[in-house]
Amino acid sequence: MRRVRCREMLLGGMIALAAGAAAAQTGETSEARRTDEIRRFPVTDQMLRNPDPADWLMYSRTYDAQRFSPLDQINKSNVSRLEKVWSKALPPGVIEVIPIVYRGVMYVAVPGGGESASGVWALDAATGETLWAYQPEGRVSTRLKALAIHGDTVFFTAPAPRNEPSPIVALDAATGQVRWSTEVTPEQHTSGAIVVNGKVISGRTCNTARENCYIAAHDARTGEEVWRFYTAPGAGEPGDESWGGTPPSERRASTWGLPGTFDPVRNLVFWGISNPMPNTRADRHGGDHAAVPPHAPADLYSNSTIALRADTGELVWYYQHLPGDDWDMDINHEKTLVRTVIDPDPRFVKWINPDVQKGVERDVVITVGEGGGIWVNDRDTGELIWATPFPYDTPNFILSDIDVKTGTTYINWDLVLDAPGKRSLVCYWNTRSYWPTAYHPALNSLYVPYVDYCLDMTRAVPDGPGERRVGALRPGADLDKFAGLARIDMRTGEIHRLYEGRAGGMGAVLATAGGLVFWGDIMQVLRAFDAETGEILWESEPLGATVQTSTITYAVDGRQYIAVVNGESQIGPRLLANAAGIEVPPHRGNSINVFALPAEN
Repeated sequence: MRRVRCREMLLGGMIALAAGAAAAQTGETSEARRTDEIRRFPVTDQMLRNPDPADWLMYSRTYDAQRFSPLDQINKSNVSRLEKVWSKALPPGVIEVIPIVYRGVMYVAVPGGGESASGVWALDAATGETLWAYQPEGRVSTRLKALAIHGDTVFFTAPAPRNEPSPIVALDAATGQVRWSTEVTPEQHTSGAIVVNGKVISGRTCNTARENCYIAAHDARTGEEVWRFYTAPGAGEPGDESWGGTPPSERRASTWGLPGTFDPVRNLVFWGISNPMPNTRADRHGGDHAAVPPHAPADLYSNSTIALRADTGELVWYYQHLPGDDWDMDINHEKTLVRTVIDPDPRFVKWINPDVQKGVERDVVITVGEGGGIWVNDRDTGELIWATPFPYDTPNFILSDIDVKTGTTYINWDLVLDAPGKRSLVCYWNTRSYWPTAYHPALNSLYVPYVDYCLDMTRAVPDGPGERRVGALRPGADLDKFAGLARIDMRTGEIHRLYEGRAGGMGAVLATAGGLVFWGDIMQVLRAFDAETGEILWESEPLGATVQTSTITYAVDGRQYIAVVNGESQIGPRLLANAAGIEVPPHRGNSINVFALPAEN
């Protein structure tokens, strides 16, 4: 077991809570309430397993990544009355984080902007007032997806200058003071973290070498490393042969996207791993695109779901969704955990395991790929239950077949770039990405935003043109239905298209017990849909920037709020806008915007 030495870092530049000034701004009653709430710690393991509906304690609220809130004060009958209750400007720069909320305090990671590094703010979740701000020195920004909270500490997977170790920073949740900081790798860990059984578990981008490609658990109290799991096997390890002789140090597969999920009953963590690097099979294997087979396993554990023991990091099972990727397809985001009756209908589902008993409830793991496709796997073993192309079936899909009895996947060999200069149209490309999906238990439905977009890719030519990658429409696609929001029946696999139009989105989906689904788009508008019919029941005015990864709901003093971050994106709204032939409104700056029903007098 490898340990990492921790060192205390008392970084300057923090702004602590100034009680007197805050009282002058918000009134003694509000300040007394907020001061009391910020001291009501710790956040326990049990609270993370069964959170108060008023809180939003992790990136998708609960360990299962369902993004479902039991709050129903805002519902189908009154959502049309939603109004903006506060808005707060954020620093410029790429922002992809999902805020967390605990007992009336919102914690959000903010971009560096100008001369500053990325930091963390604590805000009064009812008013937007700044309670404290942690702002380290430097000018480094990060595409962080998730903060985490446990005990009385907020955990921030912080950025670092190029080739310098990136730290995990533990901040006092009440003051923003640094508790500990542990240097990890010279790679960014943009996925953020979740806390499981007192362990801060995080992934990293790993663009340089296998030694930086791992998921790690650190003790939440001390920052000491407890375990790590490398996302590509080393020499002599299981899966070594799947890399076709590529030197172990050159095997790379990242965990840059959304963090993992956790099943407390099984004590298993489920994590998604992205494409193998470099992008093409030939570049990874000395020019030989056929060095690894067209079927799984190939280049493990790329484009796979892995199940790890939460206490040790031991691999329990893996399932490879796309073997030996040739196009950088990234099947690595959240793994949604649900319990559902299994009854896939062959009218809607392409690949169904014939050995799986129908009409029986199962605990499953659901994956929706950035490169398209839906997979449903057994939570205990990884056994394939069913899978199907998404958002549409097409001969250009990334897979040509799945052996339904074994679950073995086959890459679409006709589209593999098997010679320099070869060009292929591969579906799909960023059909969904790091914007999380949502699940509504009462409707047994998964809600997935998508774009009908494919990749036009040409392999590089030695001493000639380099690799070319551009977006393109799927053959036969309807531009007026370029983007959509799908409701997928998890019992049968039927896809209901709730919304179709030209404007795609980079925003998270949120489902609530009020019978609502919230989702926003690149036109800077947040909408509330009827969760069953898809009818648009409310929409905001344009909010000044793209609706980002972030939509959440929470309650303070019995009042329910809907919050969304609007801001700059690494992918950029213009990519989707240009594909759809529309023009996005001007960017007016990053901000948080919060909505609620009118206050009772």
